[in-house]
Amino acid sequence: MNYKFLIYISYSYALPIGIPLEKEILKRGYTVKWFADIEDGKKAIQAKNNALQTINDVLDYKPDIVLTATDSVPDFITGLKVQVFHGFNAQKRPSKKNVFSHFRLRGFFDLYCTQGPSTTKGFKAQQTKHPYFEVIETGWSKVDPLFPIEKKEKTNTVMIASTFTESLSLAYNDDIYQEVKRLSNQGVFNFIMVLHPKMPEAIVSKWKSISNDNFKFHNTTDLIPLYKQADIMFADTTSAIQEFLLQKKPVVTFKHTFKHDYLIHLENPFDLENSLKKALLYPEQLIKNITQFLNDLHPYFDGKSSKRIIDASIMQLHKDKSELNNKPLNLVRKYKMRKRLNHFTFKSYNKPFTITK
Repeated sequence: MNYKFLIYISYSYALPIGIPLEKEILKRGYTVKWFADIEDGKKAIQAKNNALQTINDVLDYKPDIVLTATDSVPDFITGLKVQVFHGFNAQKRPSKKNVFSHFRLRGFFDLYCTQGPSTTKGFKAQQTKHPYFEVIETGWSKVDPLFPIEKKEKTNTVMIASTFTESLSLAYNDDIYQEVKRLSNQGVFNFIMVLHPKMPEAIVSKWKSISNDNFKFHNTTDLIPLYKQADIMFADTTSAIQEFLLQKKPVVTFKHTFKHDYLIHLENPFDLENSLKKALLYPEQLIKNITQFLNDLHPYFDGKSSKRIIDASIMQLHKDKSELNNKPLNLVRKYKMRKRLNHFTFKSYNKPFTITK
């Protein structure tokens, strides 16, 4: 049958997550549309000729499968609701119960396509307590274009990436800014930088003001080409760290919340130069620690996670789900989704969505 897919996003940074999925869907001859529920995402998909403009367009489309790269999705549209995630579990901060928000349930999804054993274990534990959804480990679509990993000569290229949360972000630290400016002026390293789309314009402008041959600012959400170009990364707690590590290249972090053994940790901005030089040596034990971490995070290096996600979604769409409970009533979150979309209805698909063969 000709399945109808909807890729549902909120922010522009979700485009690189959806594009590999779109390619896989079209490769199979199925239909795919995009929809964004806030302005940043709407602007990002306007260049596409398969973007739906309004929630009424989505309702008329009647998708069979909704691939969601955001935390919430309307319960009143048709389709199997599939969570494909908008990032890795960055472990920026634990909750009060020491359970990371990555595993928080919102009550909207029929299927979680997890990225690796660490994510699978977390959602399987939740599934035991709340048996209204399925969990299938597939890998993450965003990183498909990263593979196969290409070996390259080192060029002392450092990719700088930062989260938008001020208390966790290196981009707000003036000593870091001055050190990067000094090192780029000296030509010690070649810096390429990208900031989160939510970063205030004043901070973006400050970093853009560094003007020399050894520093280049990139205004993009497509980070894979930058990952491939860089030898090492300098970051804070951004989830880009986990994406970059898939290449088994070292990452220097500034004041990371957790002292993981697969990262090089930096506390003093004036130690930046030595930390970057250490990273460029690719210490043997560090690479071993990175490899061990990746086996739990995302043990898929074949670039076929999108294929597995589509396979899992179609299988789950047709599967007998009589053993699953209905989704929770979830009135507050459902109201918030209706308010966001300015669409108020009593319609709600609370039973696991199924198409019989």
